[in-house]
Amino acid sequence: MKKMRKQAALVLAAAMMVTMAGCGNSVPENTVHSVDDLEGKTIGVQLGTTGDIYASDYEGDEAGTVIERYNKGTDAVQALKQGKIDCVIIDEQPAMAFVEKNDDLEILDDVFADEEYAICIAKDNTELTSEFNQAIAELKEEGTLDAIISNYIGDDTKGKTPYVSPADADHSKGTLCMATNAAFEPYEFYDGDKIVGIDVDLATAICDKLGYALEVEDMEFDSIITAVSSGRADFGAAGMTVTEDRLKNIDFTETYTTARQVIIVRKN
Repeated sequence: MKKMRKQAALVLAAAMMVTMAGCGNSVPENTVHSVDDLEGKTIGVQLGTTGDIYASDYEGDEAGTVIERYNKGTDAVQALKQGKIDCVIIDEQPAMAFVEKNDDLEILDDVFADEEYAICIAKDNTELTSEFNQAIAELKEEGTLDAIISNYIGDDTKGKTPYVSPADADHSKGTLCMATNAAFEPYEFYDGDKIVGIDVDLATAICDKLGYALEVEDMEFDSIITAVSSGRADFGAAGMTVTEDRLKNIDFTETYTTARQVIIVRKN
């Protein structure tokens, strides 16, 4: 009888240990259901992005909101999955790519902010800015820009309209270096060893029109403006939004697409 009681006690103790271990490793339930719930939460953003800029308005508020900044959007998403932060604010298209790969995450219906993307060019390089604006206008008018975007976004046309440089494209004027952050699908990301995406195809099409070859350099997002303004790169394209703060240090072309900042949370 004593032996049976001892075995039962051991079984009960083991069960309690498993339960306690499970509780210790559990991910907290989502508490962010709208933009109104952001105050007092821990928000993850990618360093230097528009999400970082806009979320900073909450930092230091009376509710105790905390902004955690990550070099890569994937790092912020991983922290969310682990329960280290309450949500991630990031651009809609990369957010959709993250959610597609992680069925335990979802995007809230509430839009955090609307924005417009443009290419950044050094303030003293007004001639190149003018040339880029002309090329972008032509790509819009002839439908090439829409085709480039549709090749990466949308179920109906995705993958059906890849941009291919014309056979007679003239690259005799040299090479332009594009600074980007290749962790921002579908605008720029790695396909094997090659950086691809909307911004890469758009930059290629612009260079084809202007007589340049294109070189793409991957770097941290918050280094792009410095690289361009210092002359290390000729221009920057990385799903970059025109803001008043950025205009203090860099110029922008005309916008080429609109986007939205959204909120990623854990599914309950």
